[in-house]
Amino acid sequence: MRFFKTVLTLVLPVTLLIQQTHAETEPQALRIAVVANAVSGKVSFVGSPQIVANDEILKSELAKRHVALQWVPITPTSVATLVNEAFTNKQIDFAFYGDLPSVILNSSGTSTRLIAPGSVGNNVYLVVPPNSNVRSITDLKGKRIALHRGRPWEVSFGKLLATNNLTFNDIKVINLNPQAGAAALAAGSVDAFFTMSDAYTLADKGVGKIIWSSQNLSDDWKMRAELWGATDFIQKYPEITQLLVDANVRAAYWISQDKNKDTFIREQTKFGQPESVIQREYQNKYGSWQQNWSPLFTPTLTQHYQQVASYALSAKLIRKPVDSNQLLEPKFIPVALKNLKLDKYWTTGNGAGSSSTARAKP
Repeated sequence: MRFFKTVLTLVLPVTLLIQQTHAETEPQALRIAVVANAVSGKVSFVGSPQIVANDEILKSELAKRHVALQWVPITPTSVATLVNEAFTNKQIDFAFYGDLPSVILNSSGTSTRLIAPGSVGNNVYLVVPPNSNVRSITDLKGKRIALHRGRPWEVSFGKLLATNNLTFNDIKVINLNPQAGAAALAAGSVDAFFTMSDAYTLADKGVGKIIWSSQNLSDDWKMRAELWGATDFIQKYPEITQLLVDANVRAAYWISQDKNKDTFIREQTKFGQPESVIQREYQNKYGSWQQNWSPLFTPTLTQHYQQVASYALSAKLIRKPVDSNQLLEPKFIPVALKNLKLDKYWTTGNGAGSSSTARAKP
C-alpha cells in the first residue's frame, strides 16, 4: 500500500507537468475576426473565411490539440476600427481585413503580419447621380465626394486623384461609411461617391451612374483584404498558425477551380447583394479565375504594400512611417503549398497585367 502511495505521488506531479506544458505550447482558442451579418437569426459570413470555417481538417487538427475555433463577427460598417481595436486589446489572434487599416494599426505600435494573401483584390468605383453632368474625377474639383476615410479603398481614391493632377485640397471629402454614402448620393447630398461593388446596385436602382472603376486596370489599383495575424501569436504558436494558413490555401484552391465558380458566387449573395452584381464585380479581363485567387507572395504584392504605407504617411493617416517589408510574413505559404501538393498550381506572374496610369484616367 505504501508502494502505491509512493508511485501515486510521483505520477501526479508528472501528469500535472504534462498538462501544464500542453497549456503553454497550445492556445486555449484560435480567435479570428471576420466581417459578418445576421442572416435569418444566424451570424453569417462569406468568401474564403466561410470555407475556412467549414474546413473539417482544420477543426479536427485543432480538436486534437484541445484548441477551440472562435469566429469573432465584425459589422461591415466599422471593420477597420473594430478589428484594430480588437488586435490592440488582444481580443483576437487573426483577422480577414484590409490593407490600409493594417498599416495604420502597425504604425500605432500594435504588431501584426500578413500571413496569407487574398485574391488579386476588389474593385473600386466612382459614382455620381444619374442626372449629373460629371464625366470624370477632374469635373469634381471643388465638389463634395463621399468617402470613408481610413478604409482600404481610400488608397485607390488618392491614387486616382494624383493620376489626374488633383489632391484632397481640390475636393470636399464627406467622411461617410458605404451605407451612409449611398444614402447621401441618393438624397443628392453629395456630388459623387467612391465605393465598392455596391456601385452596381446603385446603378441598377437608377440612383447612381458609374463614371470610373478599377475593373479593367491592373491589380495595383484594387483594394486588398487578406489574412493578418498578431505577431506575438504567430511567433508563440507557429504550428497553429500553419494549420490556419493550410486551411486558407485549401479554401483558395477550392474557389479557384472553374467548376466551383458559380457555387462560390451564389454563396456571396448572403449579404444581400444580387448575384448579377457579384458576377460583374468578379469580371476581370486580366488573368484567369484560377490565378486571381493565388495566395502567393509576389513582387506586385510587395509593391502594393509599399504604396499603401507611403500613402498613409503622405495623407497623414499615420504619424510614423511603416516598413512595409516587415508587414509580410511569407514563410507559411510555401509550407502550405507543399503540404497540399499545390507547389505548381499557381504562378508568381502578375495575373492582372502590368500597371498603367494612362488607363486610370476616366
